[in-house]
Amino acid sequence: MLLVANGAEAAEPIVGPASTIDGDTIEIAGERIQLNGVDAPEDWQVCLDETGADYRCGKEATLALEAFLSASRPTRCEFAGRDRYRRFIGTCFRADGRDVNRWLVETGNAIDWERYSNGLYASAQEMARSARAGIWRGQTDRSCPVRAGRVNGKPIC
Repeated sequence: MLLVANGAEAAEPIVGPASTIDGDTIEIAGERIQLNGVDAPEDWQVCLDETGADYRCGKEATLALEAFLSASRPTRCEFAGRDRYRRFIGTCFRADGRDVNRWLVETGNAIDWERYSNGLYASAQEMARSARAGIWRGQTDRSCPVRAGRVNGKPIC
């Protein structure tokens, strides 16, 4: 089953097999979807683990999201609008009803981007931080400032 919304804003959810673009972006039926209220490390981003060694936290988040989505298909996304890159911004759910956005934060594969989530995932983030899960097992820089620094831009986070 594949439903694709028409028009500038999605009134109906998009449902279908999702492919992973990066740790917080997926694609369904040719539509890029930025997961609302979460910020995962960029695919190229490196973090420090508990021993101080570098590891590819961005690649790890991407692969974790891919595995999570493939375990229960299709994916359904509900939309809040579009971002400046014209991607849909949405909250997505697996076929079994699990909230993909929340799962990313709970497992430490993304942070609660409070500016957009209004703290919706704050408790999930605290749980991941306390468990030292994912990016919380060592030292990480928030993705937004790191992304801006890579392109000599000013962060909008």
